[in-house]
Amino acid sequence: MQHTPSVQIVTTAMDALHAVRDLNRRGFRQDNIYVMAHDRDETKTLADATDANEIGMAEEGAFTSMANVFRSRGDEIRAKLQAIGIPESEAERYEEELDQGRLLVITNVQ
Repeated sequence: MQHTPSVQIVTTAMDALHAVRDLNRRGFRQDNIYVMAHDRDETKTLADATDANEIGMAEEGAFTSMANVFRSRGDEIRAKLQAIGIPESEAERYEEELDQGRLLVITNVQ
């Protein structure tokens, strides 16, 4: 049985940093914490600033990662979220949150 990741929706990079630090204090390992923004560059900057991870090829698998090259950003985001265990309907909702400029802090413990 796969564990469904926990997702926090935050509004600023500072909120994301505080959420990641809180997860660290609560004992979550850094390699189980991911951040995501709608924009790829913003996601990378956010991951660097919070010392969290981006959802990448290791989580997605090679096929999904390659397919994402040809997908729209919204489709890519939903595929990444589903690759770490978030159900399709929730992935759609979270992608809409990202469309509104919000950020995601995701804890994935398996």
